[in-house]
Amino acid sequence: MNASQIIDGATCPGMGAGREPGGVRSEIFRYLFVGGFAFVCDTFTLFSLTHFVKVNYLVSAPIGFLVGTTVTYVLSRTWVFQRRTLKNTSAELTIFVLIGVVGLGLNELILWFFQSRLGIYYLFAKGVSGVTVFVWNFGARKLTLFR
Repeated sequence: MNASQIIDGATCPGMGAGREPGGVRSEIFRYLFVGGFAFVCDTFTLFSLTHFVKVNYLVSAPIGFLVGTTVTYVLSRTWVFQRRTLKNTSAELTIFVLIGVVGLGLNELILWFFQSRLGIYYLFAKGVSGVTVFVWNFGARKLTLFR
């Protein structure tokens, strides 16, 4: 922590207080951990709604997405990224969600294509979409929100 991160003895939120500076590699590692946890929450919701409640997988996927996005947003702000580009939390959340909506579109497209066109089980398709969406979300969020 450097002097610009301390104002009147208190650390500034979102400035990476209490963390050793590790740069992008450290952020990718933390985002991978957070993304993995969010993916588990998302996939558990998808599976539970589809398997037990008998909701169509293309309907339960966006619900799981909301669960995963919430987990990712909270942990990204508090633990993953050391810097924040925007000071306005509402604007930051809006952009964060819009990036996630593009990821949701990719997720839905991949799930639909693999399940409906190729006949691959939706949870296997979720694995492929998870990797694709992870790369999109990290890159877009890092470039727009957490530079």
